Amino acid sequence: MKFTHFNDEGRARMVDVGTKPDTERVAVAVGFVQMKADTLKMITTQRAKKGDVLAVSQVAGIMAAKQTSHIIPMCHNIFLTGVDIKFEIYEEQNTIGVEAHVSTSGKTGVEMEALTAVSVACLTIYDMCKSVDRGMIIKNIQLVKKSGGKTGEFIKEVELPWKT
Repeated sequence: MKFTHFNDEGRARMVDVGTKPDTERVAVAVGFVQMKADTLKMITTQRAKKGDVLAVSQVAGIMAAKQTSHIIPMCHNIFLTGVDIKFEIYEEQNTIGVEAHVSTSGKTGVEMEALTAVSVACLTIYDMCKSVDRGMIIKNIQLVKKSGGKTGEFIKEVELPWKT
């Protein structure tokens, strides 16, 4: 196996994707934020002092996906055709699940954009609620689907943090 982000001298480089064909590409990532029951209730009833936690986190995730190439050094600046952030409430586990679905038609994949979107959405939940619950835990950020490009499709079952 050869790492593509290093040149022959072992120095970092950004891979040249100029000759690759454009293909439809999709990536889906998930992550989880575990918290106190009272914190989850505060979020789901929209009683957080900083505002609607899930709405702000959703926008933060979308913005992060669009800025990935500014955060991750070797990522290409990609024209994204779609970004969607969804939340799932797991009341018994006092956990919010975050899912990012990112798409493009281009020369390189959007896995890092999906992972960045989930990470920042989770961090935003933490930021907006840390005044009442500093013990929140961000867990199991993972790529669960990727399609398009030379390597084709990748699908992985979601690893739920309370089952690992």
